Parts: sequence; C-alpha cells; structure tokens
Amino acid sequence: MAMSIALRKPGESESFPLEIGGLASGRRNGRGAATNRSGRYEPIAYEPVDDGWESLTELEALTTEVQEVPARRIITRNSSPDIGFDRSINPYRGCEHGCIYCFARPTHAFLGLSPGLDFETKLFAKTNAGAALERELADPSYRPRTIAIGTNTDPYQPIERRYRIMRRILEVLSAANHPVGIVTKSALVLRDLDLLRSMAERGLVKVALSVTTLDRKLARAMEPRASTPDKRLETVARLVEAGVPTSVMVAPVIPGLTDMEMERILERSAAAGVRNAGYVLLRLPLEIGDLFTEWLTANCPDRAKRVLSLMRSSRGGKLYDAKWGERMVGEGPYAWMIGRRFEIAAERLGFNKESVELRTDLFTPPVLPGQQLRLL
Repeated sequence: MAMSIALRKPGESESFPLEIGGLASGRRNGRGAATNRSGRYEPIAYEPVDDGWESLTELEALTTEVQEVPARRIITRNSSPDIGFDRSINPYRGCEHGCIYCFARPTHAFLGLSPGLDFETKLFAKTNAGAALERELADPSYRPRTIAIGTNTDPYQPIERRYRIMRRILEVLSAANHPVGIVTKSALVLRDLDLLRSMAERGLVKVALSVTTLDRKLARAMEPRASTPDKRLETVARLVEAGVPTSVMVAPVIPGLTDMEMERILERSAAAGVRNAGYVLLRLPLEIGDLFTEWLTANCPDRAKRVLSLMRSSRGGKLYDAKWGERMVGEGPYAWMIGRRFEIAAERLGFNKESVELRTDLFTPPVLPGQQLRLL
C-alpha cells in the first residue's frame, strides 16, 4: 500500500478524501474504524492511498495491545451543566468494542495516538484502580455521591474478562456502601450479578444498557465487538429479574440510519421489564466527524448523504455543536421530531414514571492498613 504524507500545523483540522479505493472491501474484520487518521495534535498526517495493486484489500489483521498503567487518582470530576453526575471512573483508556461513533475516541489524541484504529487496538488498563479508589474513598474530606462508570469507555469491554478491574472496583464500592451508576453495551456485566444484586438490595446501584439498533448486520459493522442487540436485551431482562434497577439508552440515535427503530427498541425493552429509558442524538466532536463520514461512505453509501444532511440540520448546519443543553438532543425540526417520538413512545409504554435515587447515607469509608478506625 502506498502512503502519502500531508504536513499541517499542530491542532489544525485536516480534511481527508473520503473516496478511497477498496475501503469497504479492505475493512479489517472486527474493527469499527477504517483507517488510523492522525490525531489533531500531530504535525504529520498519514493517509492510505491504493497504489494500483489492490493493496488496500490485503490489510493485515490488527491485534489488541494492552499497556498496564498505574493510576494516581481514579475518580474524575466534572462540572458539566447537562450531565447528571459530578464524578466518574474509567478503568480503561481506549475501547475494544470499536463503536465508530464513540465520543471518547478523540481522547486518544492526547496520547499521540489515532482516534481511529489505535483507539480500538492500543488500550490502557488501570490495573491498580481498586487500590486507588480505596485511598480516595478513605480520605477524611471525601463526601459520597453516585459515581458513574461507562460514560467514557465501556468498563465491560472484552479485555475486562482478563483484567477484572471493574470487578475489583465494584468490590470496593460494595464494601464501602457507595452508590454507582453503570452504562455498558456488554453482556459481561452479568458476570458481576452477585455484587450487583447485593448492592441493589441496599439501594446502591443502577445499570443502563445502550441499544443503538436491532439490526444485527448494522450493529456488527458499527459496534463490531460489543454484544449483539438481542444479547443486550437478554441481559436487561436478567438484571431486572435479579432486582437490579435497569434502564435502556437508545443511544446514539442516528438520523436517517437508526432513528426509525426507536419505538421498536423501546417496545422490546418494555417487554424485558424495563421501566426507565432515555436517548441521545449522535454526537460527532473533533476527529469523529471524519471517521464516521468515512465509515458511513464505505458501509452505507446509499444513505450517507441523507444521514449527513440530517445531522447538519440538527446541529445548526455543522456536523456537531457542543452547545450546553443541546449537544445531547440537537436542534431544528428533525431533532425536535425525534424528541417528540421518544416522549410519545415512552408515555405509551409507561416509561420514566419514577426515578431511581441511590443512597449515600450508608457510606462507610474504607480503613487502610495502619489507619485508625473512625469513631463516628
């Protein structure tokens, strides 16, 4: 395969040609992104070009590389006005699920890596997350509020089977009676059903499963290593049966590609016993705009122009607008219609009649080795 090199200033937006010969046929099996576009901070951008020998159809398989990194602190704080939590934990950086639309992809640029294939294949595991969490919870100044996990990268992505970092985090939180909210696309969450059931009995946990589409073929191309849609709905039913407060997120909703499935997803969720649901309109910040456009052109060429047109009509003429209060739901007639459809379906199916409030009054700080027990 021939490679062309384009020079640009660090941080300058790079425009890549989308019509790359052999892109669809050369897509790496089990990966979401088609290319490894350089991150926004890199001074040199590499671009694949077919050299005439169909070399783009002979791309080598990519293996997942995991680097173990110690975390000095594990709880991340935020003050975003349109997010319902002020702290979160990300056990991993990068995500093997490979969802092409993942809004966490641009974070890999901070590491000098590509938000494209690097994000799916060069992962970082915070192997001391449990110990770091114990230290932070034991701090006398710490005040408990619900910790969100899975809001950036998925804590139950495939490498969790080996590293079990999320399992250890849940053990620490359970022992301290600390509340947690989990978002995932993986049936692997059922591995920890014993902990989740126990925490649910104490009002300490809620779980949300994200369901983007019910189309298995589309899901495999768009979210290649996440659990299948049917498996996610089976997982939802198992969690509900175990007494774990569970919701479904129709997220992201992709105008012109998946939005027509919203009512069916909600109906299937209701049949599984779910009583709370939400939705988020597709977000394409920074490098994701080019990556998603590239994927869409390769995998859904007959719908690409319409999807991109609807996205721009829902984002003030751009592919993305980060404006507070609107970035999750968009603006304009089409975005408004999606919101009203969700509300009507949710009302019809009896969703969101009651909210789940987790308890903080049971919190018992961990006692570290050599630390004196608290009297109160």
